[in-house]
Amino acid sequence: MKLQAAEKKKKKGQKLPVGFICICVLPAFLLTLIFTIIPTIRAFLLSLTNATSLGLNSKFVFLENYKYMFRDEYFILALKNTLKLMAVVPIITIAIALVLAFIISQSDLKERGLYRTVFYFPNIISLTVVGIIWSFVFHPTMGILNSFLNGVGLSAWAKSWLGDGSTALWCIAVTLIWQATGYYMVMHIAAMDGISSEIYEAATIDGAGPVRKMFSITLPLIKDIIGITFVLALSGTINLSFTLSKVMTGGGPNGASSVLLQYMYTQGFINGNFGYAMAITVFTLIISIALSMVSRKLTNSES
Repeated sequence: MKLQAAEKKKKKGQKLPVGFICICVLPAFLLTLIFTIIPTIRAFLLSLTNATSLGLNSKFVFLENYKYMFRDEYFILALKNTLKLMAVVPIITIAIALVLAFIISQSDLKERGLYRTVFYFPNIISLTVVGIIWSFVFHPTMGILNSFLNGVGLSAWAKSWLGDGSTALWCIAVTLIWQATGYYMVMHIAAMDGISSEIYEAATIDGAGPVRKMFSITLPLIKDIIGITFVLALSGTINLSFTLSKVMTGGGPNGASSVLLQYMYTQGFINGNFGYAMAITVFTLIISIALSMVSRKLTNSES
């Protein structure tokens, strides 16, 4: 008892090394301040002006840029396209990643490491290169897809995939799914490897098959990781769709594959409407945070 009392007194007498903690946190705080907080504040302030690329005769217009947004048919189209991608890409990406992760995690294949590397490889390729590769896949005359369709007697299905307004956006969606699936697969494999094999062995004894194991054991035990990966996939869809839209279609035809950040780039760096472009940026940031919070809340809700 005396020793415990002495230890408590010693702990109470100890002071937290506040100075040391501040020194450790300061570099990260400064980087966040310089590269995130200040640019975000500056973007918001610019969104309240009619600033141009030259920065001449900039005037404070308050919320006029935000009001004009919802009268701009091209902005509405870009918003709809972004929401379509956000509604489809994360769900399909995570679903495929989970299936692949479960198969690799539960298999006894010697080539498990090879499969992980092969599926993860698209994630380490430059997104610009990915866009160029898939542009050739969807090319109307030299593309692999149309060549395959012609080869199997389905020539009627061949088309200019990136030049058709009904398919251009979904070509970008396919590319996004292909590029990101391996990344989330590896994250899910790491989570699945943390599940005790004894649980699966007990399920096998009870007669559970692979599908039952996945839905009754694996998914419930890694639901927190699934929630995290879904939020990452959601934000990744918003950010990465910009590059693919710019590289593969340029937002065309007639804005059919335009997304919010691609339209922001067009307004800011091509049309020179910096104030309006920053308003689109702020709106995209707000909608990204809101949707991420909602999806995180839903994926973490108790059943």
